[in-house]
Amino acid sequence: MTTLVSTTDTLTRDALAVLQPGFTGTTAPDWLLRRVGEGLTSVGLFGRNIESPGQLAALTARLRSERDDVLVAIDEEGGDVTRLEVRDGSSFPGNFALGSVDDVDLTRAVAHELGRRLAACGVNLNWAPSADVNSNPGNPVIGVRSFGADTALVARHTAAYVEGLQAAGVAACTKHFPGHGDTAVDSHLAMPRIDVDLDTLHARELLPFRAAIAAGSKSVMSAHILLPALDPDRPATLSPRILTGLLRQELGYDGLIVTDGVEMEAISRAYGIERGSVLAIAAGADAICVGGGLADEDTVLRLRDALVAAVRGGDLAEERLADAAARVRALASWTQGARGDVPEPGAEVQEGTAPGTGVSSDIGLVAARRAIQVTGTGDRLTEAAYVAELSAVANIAVGDETPWGVAAGLTRLLPGTEAGRYTSESTDPAAEAVAAAGERRIVAVVRDEHRHAWMGEALDALLTARPDTIVVEMGVPASTPRGSLHIATHGASRVCGQAAAEAVADTSSPSGD
Repeated sequence: MTTLVSTTDTLTRDALAVLQPGFTGTTAPDWLLRRVGEGLTSVGLFGRNIESPGQLAALTARLRSERDDVLVAIDEEGGDVTRLEVRDGSSFPGNFALGSVDDVDLTRAVAHELGRRLAACGVNLNWAPSADVNSNPGNPVIGVRSFGADTALVARHTAAYVEGLQAAGVAACTKHFPGHGDTAVDSHLAMPRIDVDLDTLHARELLPFRAAIAAGSKSVMSAHILLPALDPDRPATLSPRILTGLLRQELGYDGLIVTDGVEMEAISRAYGIERGSVLAIAAGADAICVGGGLADEDTVLRLRDALVAAVRGGDLAEERLADAAARVRALASWTQGARGDVPEPGAEVQEGTAPGTGVSSDIGLVAARRAIQVTGTGDRLTEAAYVAELSAVANIAVGDETPWGVAAGLTRLLPGTEAGRYTSESTDPAAEAVAAAGERRIVAVVRDEHRHAWMGEALDALLTARPDTIVVEMGVPASTPRGSLHIATHGASRVCGQAAAEAVADTSSPSGD
């Protein structure tokens, strides 16, 4: 049961102001509009809320009819993690592909075009970029979401991304502080732990965040990870030593600190979302992200009332909550001033040059093509093929609703191409694929083969049976390249698949017309 409180109470308004909740549906529910009117300053969007740019623009306009400066946030990294294009795949290749090209001007241009599209739909806060250094190639949740494993490279591309996104009027939220790259556990499912010394943390994990701060990142997202060298007792999201001592005082960061989703198991299982939210604000966080899994009014009221009760019970300083709310409102005010030359919500994205940028609106495909790495001396395809997709379960951040692979792109280039998807549950993926392919040449598509033993075994068997098989790796290419041709895309977005299809198909042959 929730506590009855006055909607004009300053404390209550501050408690609402620090929440960044989600909701279900493609229109704003009445309860959400009512809470925005009562002081809720931020709303989070996910793939379930988006059908089209026009629908999204109408949704954000409706929110702003209740509060003109409302922060509309989204988890739009581009690449494998997309909400704008959750049903079709992203028009942008993602961080790892950009890092593999290592052209900061390209990264800045991609981020600016992504920001322009977000702003055109009325979205003004993006929970991106990931500044994690992917030092553990077996990382189950970061991987291609990172710019790479080289700290200096990650730092310079993080800064470029922040600059490009914010130049489009969309606030960046650099994540996952102080660095989620060296984990072997997904914090959606449990509490990761990073056992490295302080020197390593400062030399590796923290450098990209220093670069983001120097570039003016308007917000930073905390990670639900335990780093004993910094705090042996509490994860970063709940640690005063990490959020206040390290991020605020040592690194000098004065922007908004946002938590990762508090309903993630790393927090909810150990602390509960109410206590976790109170501890996070007390530790120095300014905004509570919730809504990826819990997206209803009751969740908002539970968290609001927990914060109010904590202040009244002496567990949370009223000044700390007021300071957090003030930072949220300050960012909301910045986004109003940053609108500037941003297209009006609902403006269509046309092919060619993006308005006012001098950059092609097809910049994502340009970047994906530049990220392609081809090894091997085999022939390219000149006629319809069979695509065998060896597929593992996607992590929660990526989701399983977004399509990936090369089959769609290859079918457009070589009509008659067919595809089948095989998993660890398949009886004999290689034999099944060979049988389905018949006389057609096989294109085997994998994603992080090095992380899945069954996938490597199936690929070995496939290559033994059909040595002319072309292999396309759409994750981190940590395994030894093999196949008659090996294509590394450095990401699994729609444009990465299109670029891979172009690299595989020889359409100059008459049979490929």
